[in-house]
This record gives sequence, structure tokens and C-alpha cells, in this order.
Amino acid sequence: MPIVTVPVRAVKALFLERQHLARPRARALTPGRLVRLVEDVGGLQLDSINVLERAHYLALWARFGPYDRARLDRLVYRRRLLFEYWAHAACLVATSSLPWWRRAMLDYRTSHTGWSKWLRRNARAVALAREAIAANGPMGNGDFEARRGGRSGWWDWKPVQHALHYLWMTGALAVHSRRHFQKRFDLLERALPGALAVQPVGTDEFRRWHVERSLHAMGAATDADLARYLTFPRFGPGLRRTALAALRAGGEVVEVAVEGAGGRWWALRRDLPALARAARRPAPSRGTTLLSPFDSLLWHRERVARLFGFDYRIEVYTPPDRRVHGYYTLPVLHDGHLIGRVDAKTHRDERRLEVRNVAFEPWFADGAPGPVTGERLDRDAALAGLADALGSLARFVEADRVNLRRVGPHALRAPLARALGDSGQPARSRSSASTLSATIATSVSTSSAVMQSGGARRRTVPRA
Repeated sequence: MPIVTVPVRAVKALFLERQHLARPRARALTPGRLVRLVEDVGGLQLDSINVLERAHYLALWARFGPYDRARLDRLVYRRRLLFEYWAHAACLVATSSLPWWRRAMLDYRTSHTGWSKWLRRNARAVALAREAIAANGPMGNGDFEARRGGRSGWWDWKPVQHALHYLWMTGALAVHSRRHFQKRFDLLERALPGALAVQPVGTDEFRRWHVERSLHAMGAATDADLARYLTFPRFGPGLRRTALAALRAGGEVVEVAVEGAGGRWWALRRDLPALARAARRPAPSRGTTLLSPFDSLLWHRERVARLFGFDYRIEVYTPPDRRVHGYYTLPVLHDGHLIGRVDAKTHRDERRLEVRNVAFEPWFADGAPGPVTGERLDRDAALAGLADALGSLARFVEADRVNLRRVGPHALRAPLARALGDSGQPARSRSSASTLSATIATSVSTSSAVMQSGGARRRTVPRA
């Protein structure tokens, strides 16, 4: 079969579709849509940073708009539609994929890295941790710390965190629930009833599935994309090549040429019609949203640069005086383009969403064609879309006020402020919408006055 050539815009459009970002915030979250999303993207990454909202909550808001977090937690930790495991990093993965992740758990017992010496020294610690949970039910690190000075002084050694992690990764334990975002573990068979009866797939089948799932999530991918999308387990390049070769030999994977992008690209044969349809779309996606720094669309940032012309770095680990855009910056997705980023913080006690910094991409600010694919955007429509997304985000984090501070370039500050004042929908009821709109407008004008007086020039990037 000759190599099929597809435009880079088709890869970009199918990538957005598989990430459930073709129409962001256009449909409500339901149990079925939750499971389909996680099956398609491979996992929802979990992260402890809560300056705005937890990463997995934000990833779902970006796609479905405001929803009930408590209901989501029930779907995960009671109905068990998803469970916690390691996929890209720590993630929520679909329970429907348990036969494959069971294989990863079992293989981890012999293919793990860095554990052998620790296990030889701490075998008793691992056994005692499992025995304690078997006897007492769900427990977290804090429950073990409370037992210091107990049996033979074992809890004073503090290996429990490593023991629990090892038991989780190998499938002896599962995350039963979270309390104040701290994991509480229980035996796998109690947390996921019926899990031990699930027949794990073979190791080779798991590796082929792993490659297939990554290709499905991305639409088309290079070898580097495959290595850096689902990063667990850490297959060596030889093992991944073997799995990819087996899929090619079976006709499930084909090589494609991507116009405007070098290197060898791979796609699932069944996705060739989807790539052809994506190439005919007038825009890669429709709508505006903000992406968590840990969103699956951003897992491999070099891929994002190739497809979107957007250079993104997570700055939470960067010293404050070296940050460029801010502590917790969310890329702005509008009609399939990444047009800028927003640094935002939730002040929960004040019920206030602070938009500390909005930094637009130079091409967008100048009204130039977008990078890579060259489409032009309606700048006013994009600003209105961003204002609407910020209003939706404010509703989601239960903020009654939105403070807009720095915008770059400054010429876009006034039109964004006007759009924010006009959108005015962070309220939880229709009766308070007009009050919220006035509050937003007041906050914007107050921030503008501060900036004009020079008060905001003390520090270019606010601290977390």
C-alpha cells in the first residue's frame, strides 16, 4: 500500500477531536462521556497543585464546562468508572482497561527499576503495611504515622510511603478514596470488586495495546510522540519498536507522510478515513477554553510546538524571578489555535478569581496568520471567547468576582476588559448575573487604574 499523505492541519484536527476538544464546553459531563474521554485520551493526570483547581477537575471543565465535583468523585470512588494508576504520570484511567493495566501491575513486580535493593532491606515493612490494611481497611500515610512507636518500632523507620507505593504499583493495593487529596489505600479486591477475577492480557499484547492507545489518542504520531505520550511503563525503544513492527505486520498501523512536518509518522489504518475528514474541516475545532498545565493535549510539549507553533513550559517549578508568564499558566485554545496563556489563582476565602497575567502570542496580537497551518482568526471573536471561558471558569471555582490584571500586549487589555464586563456570567443564578457583570467591570477598571499608576510594575510576574 502506498504511503498516504495528509496535511498537518488534519493531524492537528484529529488530535483535538480525540482529546474531546473539537467543541470545548459545548456538552455537559455525563458518566458515558467521562468514560469515553478517559478511554480516548488514556488518562486524566492527577496533581497536588491547587492554586486554581486540581488538574483533573480542570481537564474536565475544559471539555464540559462547570459540573459537580462531588458527583465526579462518586463516579470515580464509588461507582468505580475510573481508578487511579500510573499512565503518563499518576492518572485516573478507565476501569474498562483493567485487563491491560493488570498486566502492567504484574510485570512491575519483576520489571521495576530501582526497587530491588530497597525490597531486600524492607520486605518486612511491605508485608506489615499490607497486613495492616487487610486488618483495618482503607489507610493512608497519616494513619501509619499515627502508629509510631508501635510494633517493634517499625513505624519509626518511615518506609511506609515507599511500601504503599510499591504495593499500589504491583496491584496488591488500590486507591480506595482520597481525603484532603491524600490517597487512602485498600486491598485491590476490596476497592475494585472482581478485579482479581479479571484475566490480564499477555505482556506482548499489552505492549501492542499501549502503542495502539497512544496512536488512537493522538491521531497520528512520530516515534518520539509514542515514547512521550503514555510514559508508563517505560518501554525501551527496542520493545516499543517491536510492538510497533507487530502492529504494522498485522496491518493495523501504517506509515503516513505529513505535509509540513518532517520525520516518520504512524497512524492506525482505521484512522485514515478520520484523517481525510479532518483535512476537510474549515477549522480544527470550534470554541474557546483554557487547558490545565497537566492536560493530556500538552503531555508531549515538543509535539504541541510542531502542531500548534506554541512553545509551552510549566513554570510552577521555576524560581519566581525566572518565570516568564506566571506560576500556573493555562494555554488558551480558540478555534483550534493556542493563542496565549492565562496565569490565574483562586482566592477561595474571598470568592475571587484573579487573572494575574494574560499573555497573547505575537502572531495573534498582530492579527497575522497562525503558525504551522496559516489560518487567520477573528481577534474580537477570540477575545469574546476568552472572556466567556473566564466567566465559566469563575462559576466553576465558585468565584463571585474576576480581577483582570496584566495583559500583554497592553493594547488588548481594554477590549478584553470590555468583553469580560459584557460576559458577566460567573454567577450561580440568573438573578445575580447583572451584579456579577458590574463586579467584573469594577474589578477590571480598578486593576487598570493600579497599572496606570505604576503599582503593577513592581514585579512583572506575581508570586504564587
